[in-house]
Amino acid sequence: MTERYKPNTTVACIIRADQHYLMVEEMIDGRLQYNQPAGHLEPNESLITACQREVQEETGIHLVPKALVGIYQFSANTDLAFVRYTFCASLDKQIAPNPQDPAILNAKWLTFEEILTLKTQLRSPLVLQSLKDYRNNPHYPLSILNDQYLSL
Repeated sequence: MTERYKPNTTVACIIRADQHYLMVEEMIDGRLQYNQPAGHLEPNESLITACQREVQEETGIHLVPKALVGIYQFSANTDLAFVRYTFCASLDKQIAPNPQDPAILNAKWLTFEEILTLKTQLRSPLVLQSLKDYRNNPHYPLSILNDQYLSL
């Protein structure tokens, strides 16, 4: 019998203020890479709660996501796969980030054009694809996510 396929479940959040997007810098395999605040779903945690926790850990900002941008599948290689729930939130103004997670080197506000210039340094193709989807406005209400059967 073959081992069961178990992709990693992750969350990410596109945060926009003043035509800028909050991105985090991390060192992955010796390379500086950029991502939206993101991370893994933890046991008995709702997707929305996971998003809030990851944003707080990686940027120091407390927020509630406003909508779901999309659900993405990605295979980094034959042994590593992800299902990524990307959320979004808008702020009235840029807040100075203060990352709490030691794995985050920095968090900074960048324009879409600046993010495009970093294309080879983006953590995965999902970073740019979800940002393009966000800009094309396919936002879905959080009510489509049901966590009522979690053991909280």
